Amino acid sequence: MGFAARSGAKMGIISRFRFWILLSLLFFLSGEGFYLPGSYPHKYMVGDTLSVKVNSLTSIDTELPFSYYSLPFCKPQEGIKDSAENLGELLMGDRIENSPYRFKMFANESDILLCRTDPLSTQDFNLLKKRIDEMYQINLILDNLPAIRYTNKGDYILRWTGYPVGIRAGDAYYVFNHLKFTVLVHKYEETNVAKVMGTGDASAAIPNLDKFGSGLPGWMVVGFEVVPCSFQHDSESIKNLKMYDKYPAKIQCDSTTVAMSIKENQPIVFTYEVSFVESDIKWPSRWDAYLKMEGAKVHWFSILNSLMVIAFLAGIVLVIFLRTVRRDLTRYEELDKEAQAQMNEELSGWKLVVGDVFRAPSHPQLLCVLVGDGVQILGMALVTILFAALGFMSPASRGTLITGMLLFYLVLGIAAGYAAVRIWKTIRCGDHSGWASVSWRVACFFPGIAFLIMTMLDFLLWGSHSTGAFPISLFIVLLLLWFCISVPLTLVGGFLGAKAPHVEYPVRTNQIPREIPPQKYPSWLLVLGAGTLPFGTLFIELFFIMSSIWMGRVYYVFGFLFIVLILLVVVCAEVSLVLTYMHLCVEDWKWWWKSFFSSGSVALYIFLYSVNYLVFDLKSLSGPVSATLYLGYSLLMVIAIMLATGTIGFISSFWFVHYLFSSVKLD
Repeated sequence: MGFAARSGAKMGIISRFRFWILLSLLFFLSGEGFYLPGSYPHKYMVGDTLSVKVNSLTSIDTELPFSYYSLPFCKPQEGIKDSAENLGELLMGDRIENSPYRFKMFANESDILLCRTDPLSTQDFNLLKKRIDEMYQINLILDNLPAIRYTNKGDYILRWTGYPVGIRAGDAYYVFNHLKFTVLVHKYEETNVAKVMGTGDASAAIPNLDKFGSGLPGWMVVGFEVVPCSFQHDSESIKNLKMYDKYPAKIQCDSTTVAMSIKENQPIVFTYEVSFVESDIKWPSRWDAYLKMEGAKVHWFSILNSLMVIAFLAGIVLVIFLRTVRRDLTRYEELDKEAQAQMNEELSGWKLVVGDVFRAPSHPQLLCVLVGDGVQILGMALVTILFAALGFMSPASRGTLITGMLLFYLVLGIAAGYAAVRIWKTIRCGDHSGWASVSWRVACFFPGIAFLIMTMLDFLLWGSHSTGAFPISLFIVLLLLWFCISVPLTLVGGFLGAKAPHVEYPVRTNQIPREIPPQKYPSWLLVLGAGTLPFGTLFIELFFIMSSIWMGRVYYVFGFLFIVLILLVVVCAEVSLVLTYMHLCVEDWKWWWKSFFSSGSVALYIFLYSVNYLVFDLKSLSGPVSATLYLGYSLLMVIAIMLATGTIGFISSFWFVHYLFSSVKLD
C-alpha cells in the first residue's frame, strides 16, 4: 500500500498538526482496496448534477492558508456558502465552500464560459502576483476527492493535489484560467459494495440509493483529475454571454505553454471543460492514487530495519539489566540475617538507600500533575491511532482525526485525574487531602499551555488574514469543551483516585535523609543523554510525519506508527529502569524526577530535529511569521511528547523500585 502522495497543496497549517497515528498489521500488509467505515459510495444517475467545492489556498512556502475567494475568481450564482464542517475541519484550517463549477453525470462539455471578472484593481493585481510568487495552490474537491494533477519529470510521473494559481515567466505573471477536468466513474454495483463491506448483514446498513426505482445503472465517482491551462481569451467577445454559455471559439488546452498574462485594469476570463471516462477502479480503491509514492519498498525495508535494530538493542539492555538485578537479589537473600546486617554495613549500592528510596520528592504536586497529563495524552494517542488503524479516521473522512483526538482527550480526563490523585495519595502515605487542587491543576496544566500557544499563534494568523486562524466562535466552543467536559471529568477521576487505596511502601522511610555521595559525573548529563535511545526508535518515522505535516504529503501508514509507538513505550520504560537502577547503585535516592526526565528527554531531541528540519528541509519557508508558526507548533508537540514519554518512565520506575525493595528481606 502506498505510504504518501506528493502534494503541492497544503490543506492548511493547522491541518498539518496531526500528531500521531496507527494501522493493524493485516491492513498495511494488504495491497487491496478497503472499505472506509462510516462512509459509502454515492450513486449518480446519468444527468445528475455534480458540484465541485473549493478548499483554502495553500502553499508549502508560507504554510498560511487563505480563502479561495480572497483572490479575484468567479463566484457561484447562488452566492458563497460554507460547506458543512465538523470541528476537526475548523481546527485543521479547512474552509470548504461551494464553487461555480457544475457538471452533469456522463455529459461531456467543452468551451464552457465561467465568468469574466471585473478589471483588476491595483490591490487585486498585486495580491494575485504575490500569491503566484508564493506558489499558492488551488484545491478543488468533487465527491470528497481532491483534484489530482499529473506531471512528467524524466521517467517519473509526479502526482500533485490541486494546481497552481499561476506562474511567473520573467517579469510577466500568467494565471491558469482554463481547466480541463476528467472525471473517472465506475458502474455502481451493489453486489460489489456488499462484498467490500465484508459481512452479510452489513449491506443492509447502506441506504437504497436507487431512489428512482428505474433499474437504470448508476455511476460512482472514482477519480477527479485536472489539467490547468493558461489561455488568452477575447474578453470583448463574451461581454453579453452568461455563466455556463458556450465560448464563441474553440479552446485548445496546452499545459506546456502560457498565454494569459495578468495586467492591471484588465479583466480575466475563466473557462473549463469536462469529460467523463469509465474506469476499472472500484470505489473502495479510489484513494489509492493519493496514497502512492515512488520508492515505497525502500521506505518499507528502511523502517523495518531500523525497528529491528532498535528492538535488538533494547532487548540486550533489558537482558543485562535483569541479570544484574537478579544476581544482586539472589546473593542478598542467600545470606542469613546476621550476614545481611554485616553486608548492609560493608557494601554500597542500592541496598543502602532502603530508608530513603521512598522519601517524598521535591514539588510532589507538580510531578503528579505532569504524570496525570501524560496519562491523558498517551491514552489519547493510543486510542486515536487504534481507530485510525481500523479506518474510522481516513483521509476520506476529512477532519475526523482531529475531532477524534479531541474527543478522546476530553473523555480520558477521568484517567488523568485518577492517576494524578492516586500518586498524590501514595506519596502522602494515604492522606488524600488536596486531591481537588491536584485534579484542578491536571485539568488546566497542559490545556492551558496549549491554549496560550495557540492564542499567540492565532494572533499571527489573524494579522495575516489567514483562514488557519480560529474564529472567535471556535474559541468559545473549545473553552466550553474544556471547562464543561474536561474539567468535570478530571475532577470525577480525582475523586475516584482519592477513594482508591494508595500503594503501600514495602519499607519504612528514615526521619533523617541520607547524604548522597558526590558523583563523578553530574546526574543531569546522564538523564539528558538517555533520550537518544528512544529517539532512535522513531527518527525515521518522524521524517514521514514531518513531511506529512509541513510538506503536504498524505500520511496513511498507521501500522508503522503503531509499531513505532509500541517500541517507543518499551524503550522508554527500559531506559528509565536502567537509569533508576544506576542512580540507586551510587546511593542517589532522588530518583522520582530523574525517572520522569530520563525518558521524557527524548522531546529535546525531537525539538532539535524539528529545528534541523526547518533549516535543511524547509528552506523555501519564507517569512518570520511562517517560521514562528512552525516553531510554535513544534514546541507544543514536544511538550506533549515529553509528558507522555516521561509518564511511561516514571510509572515503570516506580513499579521497579517498589518490586525491588519488596523482594528484599529487611528488618
